Amino acid sequence: MEFFIPRFFKPPSTSYFLFGPRGTGKSTFLRHYYKNALWIDLLKPEVFRKYAARPERMIELVHGNPEKTVVIVDEIQKLPELLSVVHSLIEEKKGQIFVLTGSSARKIKRAGVNLLAGRALLRTLHSFLLSELASIYSFQKALKYGLLPLVVNAENPNDTLETYVALYIREEVQMEGFVRRIGNFSRFLEAISFSHGSVLNLSNVARECQVERKTVEGYVKILEDLMLSFKLPVFRKRARRRITVHPKFYFFDTGVYRSLRPKGPLDRPEEIEGAALEGMVVQHIRAWNSYRNGKYEIYFWRSRGGLEVDFILYGTKAIYGIEIKNSDSIRPKDLRSLQAFHQDYPEAKCILLYRGTETFLRNNILCMPCELFLQKLLPNWEPEQLFQ
Repeated sequence: MEFFIPRFFKPPSTSYFLFGPRGTGKSTFLRHYYKNALWIDLLKPEVFRKYAARPERMIELVHGNPEKTVVIVDEIQKLPELLSVVHSLIEEKKGQIFVLTGSSARKIKRAGVNLLAGRALLRTLHSFLLSELASIYSFQKALKYGLLPLVVNAENPNDTLETYVALYIREEVQMEGFVRRIGNFSRFLEAISFSHGSVLNLSNVARECQVERKTVEGYVKILEDLMLSFKLPVFRKRARRRITVHPKFYFFDTGVYRSLRPKGPLDRPEEIEGAALEGMVVQHIRAWNSYRNGKYEIYFWRSRGGLEVDFILYGTKAIYGIEIKNSDSIRPKDLRSLQAFHQDYPEAKCILLYRGTETFLRNNILCMPCELFLQKLLPNWEPEQLFQ
C-alpha cells in the first residue's frame, strides 16, 4: 500500500482545477481523498488516444456512471479539447464535482480555451511544508534536497532529483514542442539557476547562454507556465524612496534549484547555500498562503541604493517584512534593510530569520531561527502570533 502523508490542502466543495508541478503529489492526494471517483488518466497512452479521437466519449462515460459523484481528469493540459465537454457536463447541474489536474497551463492557453468561464475554482498543490512532515524529514534534508514528495519518499534523493530534471524539465519541454533547440534551453537552465533568489536580469542571462534576450524571455515564460519557477514583484505601495523595478526569480523547489545549479572551484558554497535557504523560505510562504486562499500578497523590497528586504507579506490588516540570513549570529549591519523598511513603513512588523537557535527582539526586529519559523506555518497560524 502506498505510504500517504496528509496535506494541508483542503479541496473545495465545487468543481476545481488542481494545478502544480509534476511530482507534487496531486494524483496521490486525489486517489486518497476521492477513493471512489471516476478517473480519466490522460498520461496513459491508450486513454489519451481514446479521448483524443472522440472527446464526447467522456459524456457517455459520465452518464453511464451516475453513482459517481466525483469525476477526475488527470493532466487536462494533454487534451484541452475535453474542457468544452466538462463545461457542458457542469451545465447539466447534476451535482457532480469535476476535478481537473494539470502541471502546465501552456497548452490550455495556446488552445485559447478559457478555464470553464469561472465555473471551476483554481487551486494549487505545492511541495511539502516542513510543518506537514513533522519529524519525518529534517530541516537540513529539506535544505539539501528540497521537499518534492517524490524526493522525500526516495531512497536516493540525489538520483531522483537528477532524473526529475533530466526527464521532466528537459525532455518534456522538448516532447511538447515548447522549444526547438533543447541544447539552448539546457544552457538557459544552467544560466538562469544563478538568478535564483536574485533580481532577474534577462540581458545577463541571454549573454551567459548565448541566445537572444527575447528567446530567454520566452524560456522564462515556459518555466512559469510549467509552474517550475515564479517571480516576486517589487513592493512599491506609497514608496518614499526610489525603488528598483525588476522582479526576483525563484525555482519552485530548492532541491530543483540545487540540481540545476552548476558547482565548480570558483563557486562559493555559502552563496549557493544562501540562495537555497531563501528559496526554501519563500516556497513555504507561498504554499502556506495558497492553502489559506491567498490572504497575503507576496513581494520583495529593494531600494535603488541597494537596501533589500527579501519578502513582504501584505494583507488587509497587516504588513510584514521578512529578511533571511544564512548565518548563526546577527550583526548590526544585518538589520539595516529591515530598519530602513520600517522607517518607510512604521506600521510594518519586521522578522529576521537566521540559522541560530535563539529568539530575541533587537531594535524592534524579531530575530528567530529559520527552522522554528517554518515549523509554525500551519493553516490557521498568523505571523501576528509571534508578536503577542
